[in-house]
Order: sequence, then C-alpha cells, then structure tokens
Amino acid sequence: MEDKLTIERISQAHPKIKKELLNSYIECNNKLPKNVRLRFAYVFRTPQEQHELFLKRPKVTNADSWQSIHNYGLAFDIVLLYDKNSDGTFESASWENDKNWQFVVSFFKSKGWEWGGDWKSFKDAPHFQKAFGYDWRKLNSLIVNKITIFESGITYPNI
Repeated sequence: MEDKLTIERISQAHPKIKKELLNSYIECNNKLPKNVRLRFAYVFRTPQEQHELFLKRPKVTNADSWQSIHNYGLAFDIVLLYDKNSDGTFESASWENDKNWQFVVSFFKSKGWEWGGDWKSFKDAPHFQKAFGYDWRKLNSLIVNKITIFESGITYPNI
C-alpha cells in the first residue's frame, strides 16, 4: 500500500528523476513487511524551509538555503511507519536503523542513490540523493543563470 503523502511529495521531484523515483518507491514499499510502510519525509524543499531546518537545534543539517540537494528536487529523506491500526492507518514513525531500514538503504543504493549514512562527516541516515555529478554550488549556478526547467510551479536546474 503506497503512502499518499509520499506520492504527493514525489510529484515535486526534479523531472529527471520523478518517474524513476516513483517506480523505485513503489517497488521498495511493496517489498517491506505488511506492517511497515515507507514514507518520504521530504523530497523538494523550498529555500525558506531549508533555512528553517538549518536554524533548528539540536542541529539537523549543515546546509542553509540553496546548499541542499533537496532545494533542487534531487533528494529525499525517509521514515518508516509501523503498527497498522484496524482502520488502515499507521501509528508510529521510526528512524531506527533496524532490518527494515537497512533493506530500504540497500534497495536505494542498488538503484544508484547516494546515501547520507555513508558520508564521512555529518552522517545523514534518512537522506538519499542523485545529483548526477553536480554539487549544490553548480546546481545553484544553473538556477542563478536561469538554465532551468519550470514544472508544477517549481523552478529546477536544467541538468
């Protein structure tokens, strides 16, 4: 069973990854146990949303506005939902690095996604990205220089 909120969030992904991300999400989610559902906590983030996260304490990110791959629609963060209730809703969110979490990590890494849990400094276990060899500076220069794609009310770098 797909998570409607995740499907909505995927609709804001960069056009270059949107279809692949949706298909991978559905495939991965369907391979999880019946009482577990994958949710994308974030896909695209506005610069303002990124700045608010940057200011949070305890610290959750080193990336300010335009310094996150989320700002370009090329990243997503995961959370697992557990404990299906009788009405079909899920009760608890988990970021625990359990066997289901590791399954999701392995699945997306096998599809070519970079996992934030592999980073040397400031490990970010919920984070995955596919930036096609671009860093945030290059992606931002594409936006600044108006080398962009406009879709669904969002401006993305044209990569």
